[in-house]
Amino acid sequence: MPVEFIGYIGNNTSSEIIPRVGPILDRDYVEAVAKIHDLGGFDRVLLAFHADSPESILVGQHALSVTQRLGVLIAHRPGFTAPTLVARQFATLDHLYPGRTAIHIITGGDPKELARDGNTVADKDERYSRTNEFLDVLRAEWASDKPFDYRGRHYTVEGGFASIRPQGRSSLDVFVGGASQAAVDVAGRHADTFALWGETHDQVRQITRDVRESAARHGRPAPRFSLSLRPILADTEEAAWAKAAEYLERAKALVAKNGKRRPDGPLNEGSKRLLAAAEKGARLDKRLWTELAAVTGAPGNSTALVGTPDQVAEAFLDYYDLGIGTFLIRGFDPLPDAFAYGRELLPRVKALVAERDATLPVAAE
Repeated sequence: MPVEFIGYIGNNTSSEIIPRVGPILDRDYVEAVAKIHDLGGFDRVLLAFHADSPESILVGQHALSVTQRLGVLIAHRPGFTAPTLVARQFATLDHLYPGRTAIHIITGGDPKELARDGNTVADKDERYSRTNEFLDVLRAEWASDKPFDYRGRHYTVEGGFASIRPQGRSSLDVFVGGASQAAVDVAGRHADTFALWGETHDQVRQITRDVRESAARHGRPAPRFSLSLRPILADTEEAAWAKAAEYLERAKALVAKNGKRRPDGPLNEGSKRLLAAAEKGARLDKRLWTELAAVTGAPGNSTALVGTPDQVAEAFLDYYDLGIGTFLIRGFDPLPDAFAYGRELLPRVKALVAERDATLPVAAE
């Protein structure tokens, strides 16, 4: 199984430990971090979607324009742009930058944030029903060589047809994120890759099993699986844990200053799963560190693997043996961490995977 690495391009230099200084959309930063990922051997970079952030398709297009081979994984939240239009937007990018664009479907779990964009579907399972229909239409717009009709509860299309479609294939790669049963059901029907956050080995076994079973019910092969983690590297194990401790104190200070943690706890299942892991301990399995997720309330992927590059690479291999073929990694200090990952971590993981594939089959369960 080939291993793939996805990095992350934020809109500015900021993170759980770094307050933003400067513009909300820092073009110089976007260009610098895109080029570091491109030269560092990453396959793609994620562009996130938030109700108050710069538009991810446009930022992704700029990242494509300043790199040579790097792909973009552009997050999109169904329900606010017609799926026929989204299909043409992404197909257009595929013609401008062949083979370098994928879409990451994020349904969204926070009703208050969703309301900022005009969401009227309060029930989460019903939003996933809308996502399911969105993907039905998206794929039809990409694949149909003649006009098609579609009638659902959320979308109705009459004579849908696109003169521009993905080049040489019927679909771009579709990633689906989420951890609820409704998300698993949609992933089984539509995902080429199912994305989960940095969970324990047992949690990964459980949710990947559920997604495989969902795909089988829909008569589809199992998707690839992507795991999101925040590696913390240093020359020695002691120094790596000292860096993690420093990051924890900086995160606590920012939370105290900005009050970013939800007082009522997270609403999405992914965050709840990370916090459930954190309740079991600060250090789990070999190197999974959960304290920063606990401090911030795990609003996003916020668990880390801590150690030397060799130790963290070995921890990645454990997840690979569980069936994870894609790793989405980003640092708490985004730009220098991306450089370090490309130089120190990616080559080690790829070498271990090549060695493992040459000797042993991947254990899917």
